[in-house]
Amino acid sequence: MNDNLIIAGKKFNSRLMVGTGKHRNFDEMVQSIEASGAEIITVAIRRLDLKSKNKKNILDYFNWDKYTILPNTAGCATAEEAILTAKLAKEVTGSNWVKLEVIPDKKWLLPDPIGTFEAAAKLIDLGFSVLPYIHADPVLAKKLENIGCSTVMPLGSSIGSGQGILTINEIKIIIESANVPVIVDAGIGVPSEASQALELGADAVLINTAIAQSLDPISMGEGFKLGVQAGRKAYLAGRMPKSQSANPSSPEENKITT
Repeated sequence: MNDNLIIAGKKFNSRLMVGTGKHRNFDEMVQSIEASGAEIITVAIRRLDLKSKNKKNILDYFNWDKYTILPNTAGCATAEEAILTAKLAKEVTGSNWVKLEVIPDKKWLLPDPIGTFEAAAKLIDLGFSVLPYIHADPVLAKKLENIGCSTVMPLGSSIGSGQGILTINEIKIIIESANVPVIVDAGIGVPSEASQALELGADAVLINTAIAQSLDPISMGEGFKLGVQAGRKAYLAGRMPKSQSANPSSPEENKITT
């Protein structure tokens, strides 16, 4: 069965997207991403060293014929900064895709809904495919879809916290209402939580810290690949109905009697 993830008209086999931050070294980064089977890699453009022409940066470590780059606006506190960073990203990478992040508060790292909406509207007018990172707000998610965002990316919990999906009820509403891919981003700590997101009906997850900061990022990358695949298969298969009482798995008919 053909079960591609489709974003802005582009097809992908993997429903796992990965980030490039917080890795201990470039070798672990490359190997763990390869092990994950991910096809979309997000890169924080503002945190690249673009001035040192003789020094390699993250962009130099990947074969971009194999991967799709998703520049992000991490580090932007305002809509204006995010718009400027997206324009820079397009110049540097040639991609009109952008993972939009507008995060004014450095302690909690929660996205600004107003700034995100304003930046998304402007970037869409400029021809960008916008993938906005948001709180799990069903109203905002629908408004962003309606102005033309390519996805919505609600958080499971705070960035880098590893707390898992604390916003399940809201994400369920977003999934039920959305006509664009829903990608759960931030807070997922282990593959079972990624599987849970896919079981709910999310189209994909984006993982960074959970892989980069694990004791064995390469094994963890593979673990997330398997968790996402399992969650998607379970969603498509359809779970059994829940029951308040026990139901025997063995038939009552024709029992052997003494």
